[in-house]
Amino acid sequence: MDKRVAIFASGEGTNAEHIIQYFQKDPSIHVEMVLCNRKEAGVFARAGHLQTKTFYLPKKDIETPGKLLSLLEKYSIDFIVLAGFLLFVPSEVIARYPGRIVNIHPSLLPRHGGKGMYGDRVHEAVLAAGDKETGITIHYVNEHYDEGEIIFQAKVPVLPGDTPHDIAARVHELEYRYYPEIIRKLLSDETC
Repeated sequence: MDKRVAIFASGEGTNAEHIIQYFQKDPSIHVEMVLCNRKEAGVFARAGHLQTKTFYLPKKDIETPGKLLSLLEKYSIDFIVLAGFLLFVPSEVIARYPGRIVNIHPSLLPRHGGKGMYGDRVHEAVLAAGDKETGITIHYVNEHYDEGEIIFQAKVPVLPGDTPHDIAARVHELEYRYYPEIIRKLLSDETC
């Protein structure tokens, strides 16, 4: 059965781009739309280049009861993927899509998660804590930032002399490699 996916993003959209490209080769999983809360975000150009519908919804519209849910229902969305989406997903959307919203976080949760922890902030926290490894966590979304059930983790070492940029490069490689594959497994009811 065909599955229709919505990607929520807030930034450049490199993960969204990789996910769209990955599923262009899959006849049963379609990235139906990319939704973004920042008008100037790079994800619009990346998704547009790949002929994927894009929607701009500012924070106030996302928080308006029924507005986001109505858009998702209009396009018969089955599954939601957060790819650098920095806003809280409204509880009514979480309730309508139980076990069908996933996020990727650039650390090994529960370490360095929570509100305001994204991008270089996470990598700086990893360095400040003296962690010897970091990585990615793919998890279900619930009503709390970065606290949903963990689906998958992958690790990379933190090397002496690393900068946040060095760590980000290694973490991005994990994101691009594993996120589309884990999404496919979840939508195909395979074990992760």
